[in-house]
Amino acid sequence: MRGDSRLSRMLHVLIHLGRHSPVMTSEAIAAILTTNPVVVRRTMAGLRDRGYVQSEKGHGGGWSLVVPLEQISLLDVYEALDRPPMFCLVPSDDHAECLVEKAVNAALEQTRMEAEALMLQRFGAIRLSDIASDFEQRMSALVHPGH
Repeated sequence: MRGDSRLSRMLHVLIHLGRHSPVMTSEAIAAILTTNPVVVRRTMAGLRDRGYVQSEKGHGGGWSLVVPLEQISLLDVYEALDRPPMFCLVPSDDHAECLVEKAVNAALEQTRMEAEALMLQRFGAIRLSDIASDFEQRMSALVHPGH
């Protein structure tokens, strides 16, 4: 099963919009993400529908951030993307009547639910501005090593 990178990619875009490029076309975003502008528009639509970004057509148009990074959590973005799957482990259903398989599946599902709850709690605590600040610190360390 292939991983879902939409959350990571949209966080990347939102931080660019919030810190570096107040307006970006779908084409410019697609170039950053090495994808197609249609994919960008489709993915950004969930963020637009939640009111985090807006899009303007025509010359000088593009995507812009409507809500400051400080007011957007990872959980907000995750939910705007329709909560992509966090884990690729799935229970086996090869032997649906087997009591061992049922016990294994119950243990895996309980663990998955607990892990997901912890991740969602943490997602709610992390603001996009926290990630942007981490980027700024990393950039400063490259520009001014040893300081």
